[in-house]
Amino acid sequence: QVQLVESGGGLVQPGGSLRLSCAASRIRFSDYIMGWYRQAPGKQRELVAHITSGGSRNYADSVKGRFTISRDNAKNTMYLQMNSLKPEDTAVYYCHPESSSYWGQGTQVTVSS
Repeated sequence: QVQLVESGGGLVQPGGSLRLSCAASRIRFSDYIMGWYRQAPGKQRELVAHITSGGSRNYADSVKGRFTISRDNAKNTMYLQMNSLKPEDTAVYYCHPESSSYWGQGTQVTVSS
């Protein structure tokens, strides 16, 4: 079955950086637009960024200029470089192939001083 494993989350101070990874297996990774989503307690899951197989990117307004999404199709891996982190970035971050029903378990990002 399809497996998506997010990693790289943790506790960081405001202004700090984290790099998240999503390792995919048993899926034709290059066929999908891939997305990073996040969900904070009491809030709906929201799209953070997505990237096409060819590398075209879109970002939520809240993260533009701070986050960078990327992918390595040969490694079946997607990344999210997060800089200048803010407390409002605190959430569980999920990996998702668009138009699929697949989700990873998520990785917790906590931004706090």
